[in-house]
Amino acid sequence: MTLEDFERELAENNRKEKERDEREHERSRRRHRHRSDRDRDRDEDSKHRSHRHHHRHRSPHDRHGRREEDEDESERRRHKRSRHSTSNGEEREHQHKRRHRDRDRDRHRSRSADRDNTKEEPQEPAVEPETGAKLQRDSWMEGPSAQDIDYIHRPKEKPQETPAARMLQVDFGQKLHEKELNRHLLDVAEDADTTRKSDPVEVDYTFGDEGSQWRMTKLKAVYRQANESGKRVDEVALERYGDLRFFDNAREEEIELDRRERYGKDYLGKEKPSGELFKARKLDMEPTRRNDNAIPTSYRHSAQGKTVKTEPAPRETTALDASALNKLKAQMMKAKLRGASDAAELEARYNAVVSGAANRKEADVVVLGVMDNRMLAGGNRAEVCAVETKRGRERGQVEENEDMTIEDMVREERRNRGGAGEGQRFAERIAKDAKFDNDLDYMDENASKLAKRVHKSEINLKNASISEFQKMNRILDNCPLCHHEDTGKPPLAPVVSLATRVYLTLPTEPELNEGSTCIVPIQHRTNLLECDDDEWEEIRNFMKCLTMLYHDQGRDVIFYENAARPGQKRHAAMEVVPLPYSLGETAPAFFREAIISADEEWTQHKKVIDTLAKARQGGGKLAFRNTLAKEMPYFHVWFELDGGLGHVVEDPNRWPKGDLFAREIIGGMLDLGPEVIKRQGRWRSGTDRRVDGFKKRWKKFDWTRVLTEE
Repeated sequence: MTLEDFERELAENNRKEKERDEREHERSRRRHRHRSDRDRDRDEDSKHRSHRHHHRHRSPHDRHGRREEDEDESERRRHKRSRHSTSNGEEREHQHKRRHRDRDRDRHRSRSADRDNTKEEPQEPAVEPETGAKLQRDSWMEGPSAQDIDYIHRPKEKPQETPAARMLQVDFGQKLHEKELNRHLLDVAEDADTTRKSDPVEVDYTFGDEGSQWRMTKLKAVYRQANESGKRVDEVALERYGDLRFFDNAREEEIELDRRERYGKDYLGKEKPSGELFKARKLDMEPTRRNDNAIPTSYRHSAQGKTVKTEPAPRETTALDASALNKLKAQMMKAKLRGASDAAELEARYNAVVSGAANRKEADVVVLGVMDNRMLAGGNRAEVCAVETKRGRERGQVEENEDMTIEDMVREERRNRGGAGEGQRFAERIAKDAKFDNDLDYMDENASKLAKRVHKSEINLKNASISEFQKMNRILDNCPLCHHEDTGKPPLAPVVSLATRVYLTLPTEPELNEGSTCIVPIQHRTNLLECDDDEWEEIRNFMKCLTMLYHDQGRDVIFYENAARPGQKRHAAMEVVPLPYSLGETAPAFFREAIISADEEWTQHKKVIDTLAKARQGGGKLAFRNTLAKEMPYFHVWFELDGGLGHVVEDPNRWPKGDLFAREIIGGMLDLGPEVIKRQGRWRSGTDRRVDGFKKRWKKFDWTRVLTEE
């Protein structure tokens, strides 16, 4: 029954009840008005009974019936006296006629009953009936009158909701008090709602506007924090942005700006984010949620009715890191946009990698050696002492030991060698001081407090060592120049010539000049100064043979290494670029001028370090290794076998990214376009078409053939 039917029925019932009350009220008025008529009829009836010669009294049946009729009449009168209503003249007349018909019919029935009694009963004096004897009425007479029944319509009771139904609701158990502090408990439900809502969010900015640099800085900070902390990029992005939609919009802007820089001003692309990366993310999340909500299939029922738990077969899949997964996803999206034939294959591969990420087994226990962190060597450190307070004992805090011997100081200096400098230590002390004021008076008054060194507890040292160890492992797994011995995979870069400690490969495309090469140590080194004597001997052999190869072709050659960012732990490599003889003579002047103008005006080190002059002064082949320190970020270019020009990079933020510094100088010398200079490619798996042609020219000068022939 709908709400309209219910209201219609309720109005009909109210109308009927009102009409019934009006009829009863009119009947009561008519009864009082014709009371004299009833008295006259009653007198005539008594006279008629008195003329009967065989009766002097009324029969018991008649007396009993009349008594009950009077009681009913009085009860009805009392009941209806409380109702007040009005009625029209036609209804009043109708009630009056019906009441007279009922009274005449009752009078006729009573007279016929008296005649029957006179025929059946003998003529004897009437006896008073016993008080206990009562006549039994029919059941239909004892029931209540239809006019005395009130009809009440009550709404149907709603069926009580079962607990199972409530548990299936989305927000079951997710209702929090308005003063609850832990608002993150609703993140799961909010993520589900966000996934269901696919309405695009309109942004109020365009790619490349005034706030573009700030958005790109924020995006790079996400990548940097994820790389340093070891967390997934999505987790860090969710903490910083609050919504992955904004993170994907920033990624779209980064891709678009890269395309504009690559293809020039004539490139026509997007002005605002289209949300395609976020849509792809939601499509990737749908299978995972369906699998999470599905009923687990690890339990099966046997024919005998027993529950048997079956273990699923372990599956091992080759898991990719976040950057490789993003590359694969980008390839899939580009293939879909182009309508390529391999789009379905790339999508299947991407889905397989995503589904296999859950099966990746990561080690929960990290075994660290003494070489991983010198601070963990030697057991108890004499330069610190434990804090004896309650909180200090609970957290394992330590403080500087002021009663150190000379041997303890020497041991501490050896442990901390290669670590943070005094400037970073001073910054740590300032960060620990909540009341610090950048004022000379404050520093003078709190000199002793600011002079104390901030020491890390054993737990913090172990955590830092584990984090550094895991970060280095990820870098090694993703390095395109390393040979992965655990999996047996060769480097992504094509190997042209292989020695015992060093190998020769080709650079990424586009190369600055035809015939360029790259000398790479097999072991992962941060810079070439970390290489030992055997590695340097093989590097010099490759430099000699390549110089003879290019001189045979009528060209000069320069070698350079860019180690400006040691914190990124990139694989060290020496780039080799052939030049015409005319440019080879002027190359030192080009690089000297570029180095002077690249960094700040006032520096702590000499802007240009001439290692070639020191080699000619007697330094020889060790001039470069004895001039620069391996802990410093630097750039060095060789114009001859023993030396060239070097520069210590004091501010890595001002230094061009990647290999852009050398590519801009050499590209300007060769009159190359920006599409070649600024495009820094990557090595791809598979065969390189340049390898066969270079091997034919290199075969005559390849010194590694001696190793294989022996």
